[in-house]
Amino acid sequence: MDKYNSMKIFVKVAELQSFTKAAEVLNIPKATATTAIQELEYVAQVKLLNRTTRSVELTTEGLSFFERCKDILSDVDEMESMFQVGKSHIKGKIRVDMTNGMAREIVIPRLPTFLKLYPEVEIELVGSDRKLDLIREGIDCSIRAGGNSDPGLIEQIIGELPIVNLASPSYIKAFGKPKNLDDLKNHRLIQYVHTFGSKPEGFEYFDGEKNKEIKMKSIITVASVDAYKAACVAGLGICQNPLPGIRNQIKSGELVELLPKYKPQSMSIKIVFPQKRFVAKRVKAFIDWVEPIIFQHISQN
Repeated sequence: MDKYNSMKIFVKVAELQSFTKAAEVLNIPKATATTAIQELEYVAQVKLLNRTTRSVELTTEGLSFFERCKDILSDVDEMESMFQVGKSHIKGKIRVDMTNGMAREIVIPRLPTFLKLYPEVEIELVGSDRKLDLIREGIDCSIRAGGNSDPGLIEQIIGELPIVNLASPSYIKAFGKPKNLDDLKNHRLIQYVHTFGSKPEGFEYFDGEKNKEIKMKSIITVASVDAYKAACVAGLGICQNPLPGIRNQIKSGELVELLPKYKPQSMSIKIVFPQKRFVAKRVKAFIDWVEPIIFQHISQN
């Protein structure tokens, strides 16, 4: 069994939803296409396609298998052209992870430029505020802030994210503006967690050597960056947010900086990707393109 050609046949059948059309495009007998899929299903021990008299549809397992086959075929194509030069040889799918806010405000508006440079590249953007397992979930690269990377990952630090303490004018009107750390006992903190059920952190500040934490009252806990910002604007408490993501709200007066002498230590923002002997050219092209964009964004005054 030629697994590589079988995967190519399977992908084409799935894309065209037809054995007959796939066989015509690949210039092979229809029986060859049918046999190839049967052999793949036998090896995978799962049904990949639902066949009816009118159409061919992927099963749930078949969809996962289809996505993985496309990745493998793209990687093989990349390896075959790894010593060739020129943008025309950069093609295939890139699966990228970043927060929803970063995707919406920074990367997506500029993606047409990247795709114009590399028209045969396909972007699959995972906008998630939770930390993903890059290797298990097949992520090619991730843009993350703070924290240590998992084993088997390489990280490239882009820059530092200053953190500021913020509250809305309505919150300050209701609770006053804290002038020192002791005042925080009379204030509320918006809690942010990566997953509900995990332990929320308190108010953090850098004492010159390390971050320290003060427990505070809270009436709301959120698990997304957008909800965190919205809760602060709504006057539900104090938040501690990276400055680049909140500049517009500060300039407009929606949010006011508090306790400038008691800010958390800055966080590193970095590009993280699985450690491999061979990094696909399409992934390297995306990293080289997106890194200066992120750096410019976080470096603005």
